Amino acid sequence: MVPMKAPFRTALVLSCLALGCTTSGVALRPDGGPGPQKCPEKALEAMRILRLRPGDSSTVVIDANQNSQSPIIVNDGPVESHLRYELGFLDAGTRMYGQIWTGGPNVVIRYYEARPPDGEPIPICAVARLGHGQMKKRPGPAPGTAELEFPIAGVYIVDGFR
Repeated sequence: MVPMKAPFRTALVLSCLALGCTTSGVALRPDGGPGPQKCPEKALEAMRILRLRPGDSSTVVIDANQNSQSPIIVNDGPVESHLRYELGFLDAGTRMYGQIWTGGPNVVIRYYEARPPDGEPIPICAVARLGHGQMKKRPGPAPGTAELEFPIAGVYIVDGFR
């Protein structure tokens, strides 16, 4: 299976070079969390090529700069995470780029791009999730921040953000 990954990923990257996702235009809900957002067609196409389906999951280190801390403080805005384990054809160590919102009752993390260790950026749609209310926001030290008990979370492929 490993020899198949490199040519497959190369073909994907070549077909996806012009693809991109954006986080602009996300409406906020009255509670401060992000509202629904469509997954861009280019990301859906890339995920089809990678055979990533809604519900496929792995584990992600939420903030690459805080991977051995617990709890962690997250801020509203961009985030760089990384996969701890494979997610389909995406290897462990793949960087995941997205956006964090701390305004609602839960911290919301949406991912729009994956960057494999040996590859080009790939548009995706994924979310970070934990069970038992563990993404529930604990007030942070300043507005626009929140404390999370754990530095890791599940990352799930989605076909749209709800």
